[in-house]
Amino acid sequence: MPTPLINVSNRLPVTVSDRGIKKSSGGLVTALEGLPREQYDLTWLGWPGGYPAPDRQRGIEDSLREEHGYEPVFLSKKLADAHYEGLSNSSIWPLLHYLPSYFKYRTEWWEAYQQVNEIFAERVLQIAADGQMVWVHDYQLMLLPRLLKSGNPTLKIGFFLHTPFPSSEVFRCHPNREALLEGVLGADLCGFHTFGYLRQFRNSVSHMLGASSEITTIRHDGEQTQLGVYPIGIPAAAFEKEMAGPAILEKLTRLSAEHGGKRLVLSVERLDYTKGILPRLEAIELLLARMAQPERDAIKFMFISIPTRGGVDAYRKLRESVESRVGAINGKFATLHNSPVHFIHGSVNFTELCALYAAADVALVTPLRDGLNLVAKEYVACQRDIGTGGEAAADVAGAPEMASVRATPGALILSEFTGAAEELFSAIMVNPNSPEAVADAIRLALDMPPEERRRRMLPMRQRVLSYDAEAWASDFVRDLSLPHPPQSASLQLSPQPLLQAAIRRLRGAIEAGRRVAMFLDYDGTLREIIKDPFTAKPTPDLTELLDNLVRLKNVELVIISGRTTTDLDMFLGNYSRLTLIAEHGGAIRRGGSLRPVEEKWERLDTNLTYGWKAKVLKLLQLFERSTPGSQIEDKPTGLVWHFRRADHEFGEHKARELVQNLSNLTANDPIEIRRGRRIVEIASTLVNKASAVMRVLQEKEYDLVLIAGDDATDESMFRLELSESSTVTIRVGGGETSAKLRVATPSALRRFLRSAVSLSSAVA
Repeated sequence: MPTPLINVSNRLPVTVSDRGIKKSSGGLVTALEGLPREQYDLTWLGWPGGYPAPDRQRGIEDSLREEHGYEPVFLSKKLADAHYEGLSNSSIWPLLHYLPSYFKYRTEWWEAYQQVNEIFAERVLQIAADGQMVWVHDYQLMLLPRLLKSGNPTLKIGFFLHTPFPSSEVFRCHPNREALLEGVLGADLCGFHTFGYLRQFRNSVSHMLGASSEITTIRHDGEQTQLGVYPIGIPAAAFEKEMAGPAILEKLTRLSAEHGGKRLVLSVERLDYTKGILPRLEAIELLLARMAQPERDAIKFMFISIPTRGGVDAYRKLRESVESRVGAINGKFATLHNSPVHFIHGSVNFTELCALYAAADVALVTPLRDGLNLVAKEYVACQRDIGTGGEAAADVAGAPEMASVRATPGALILSEFTGAAEELFSAIMVNPNSPEAVADAIRLALDMPPEERRRRMLPMRQRVLSYDAEAWASDFVRDLSLPHPPQSASLQLSPQPLLQAAIRRLRGAIEAGRRVAMFLDYDGTLREIIKDPFTAKPTPDLTELLDNLVRLKNVELVIISGRTTTDLDMFLGNYSRLTLIAEHGGAIRRGGSLRPVEEKWERLDTNLTYGWKAKVLKLLQLFERSTPGSQIEDKPTGLVWHFRRADHEFGEHKARELVQNLSNLTANDPIEIRRGRRIVEIASTLVNKASAVMRVLQEKEYDLVLIAGDDATDESMFRLELSESSTVTIRVGGGETSAKLRVATPSALRRFLRSAVSLSSAVA
């Protein structure tokens, strides 16, 4: 029985118009059609193009479903334009390609982008069965994985990005950067063309979302997203078949006659500013200026520039600039015998394209940035004379005329900023931003001896033919279908039956009127960690929960935090029934229905001395200066070095270095060095949360005690020797712990608490 697979892309491989439905082709189509039919039952969902009237949509939907297995998503022209030409291609696309100067943004584009992703999600969820695989493609649908996971957590969701992914410093320019990253992280498996793109994505997630990660795993909100490298291939079999067919020889012979024996340098790409067409023309002009007239007459540069995104101003202006530059070059160097640059703004059919590849002495593939670049692989696939025997000999023997047309393989000049550069490593690599370097590379390629061309082309062709489009799709879908890797021990969440049992214990105690004490940490436990710790006021969701908890007459609610008394007063001071413990136990503000809000805090560390703070402060100041984004907090009971705003990786490195230095500096002092969430805290060993908890517990007797925290500073509470039958301990998030239960996130803890409290009784 074939495994169902839903493939989702912005466009279906069809065009719908008044004249009917026209199917289109492409690498993704070939790749997916190459999946074994006996293994996968494929359904393709996307926008079919065009804007048919509502009364025609049902008929088109039936035809696409029955004839092709496609599920159309119909969009209005206004919505489609704002989503595709607007946010996708005027906003996200330039940043993905390291070209922020082309970046444009409008709020209505973002709203349309969200709406289209939501429409796609609704359609997928209508047809997807529980546990089914869904493969989402590309930057137009970055929100879709999270929408699907939220709608049906059982789905196995893959996401593949067909473009580059930039550094975090570039991607952070987007106003909706967090939402886009969080959207992608709804996927179980996220694929990229190169490890470099994978690393940049992982870094962006770490820096902007604060998620922890390993080489190919990102951990976030109790979930895991696997990352993988899958460089897409070409439909190699189709190229092999075309190159062995009768039509190719005719085309090659005609091309040879048309070009009069001139050497051909070929460029094929969409007319896009990322493709580096203008710098390439500058390099060509530079090279022609260095050549003598007879040599210029013996060479032709052909540009096949496929129209794209004509509705975007930047693309219209680019075409005007390119045509103007081509005209200037031809006006400068043309003779009666030759116009050096031949520019075609249009498409060519598959046979003509293969013939051009085969006839070209040099392929000039020099985009400024490109996710992969299939043109380079297509050119390599069409270079059939790559040796002195074997395949080459058989080719010439079967078609002797071809040998006269093409004696040796061509040479590939490839931008080092393409994904394909990692695979096609024997190409002539060039920095496309340097016209001089590109001109020198063309000269090198034209002068390269036949044996050198063969030596370079052979390993590239073997790679292109062996790892083709079908292999790419099969590898990704196979990995997506594998069982999810087990969570590491530090992330093993408590099974639902254990959590439900704890909920029943807590709810039962409250409803029975027994005395319950809840000791809850704030940051990272009740409230999500944010970059600016001084703006972490309670969210509406947390406020509602606290309002309900403080109404329970038999519950003593204690917020125990490392924050200062000022912070806790600012965030929670209006709750008169709430007991607040600050500075990990350095001070307490007791709650009570009759106690005034403005009552002074009681210090719990009055008998302690802090002479060690001066020397520690000097060390922290050195690290503050050397770690941009870090800062020092001087509290009565200790010192805290915060690095939430620092670069994530550098901050963690400096924190480890600081802990080592502190250990050496304070070896004989009565202090404790605590590593919290993006902090290093130095405090007296006599001031800790466990001591503060015991102080409260010694004043009154409680039937049940709940303790919840999220980092190492809370572990002293979990290790208290309390009766296991009357204690519930919960760790929020990862890390080694002595707590008996674990939930993934603060929102998960809030859900736990909401489930545990019953307001039908026990309200004060």
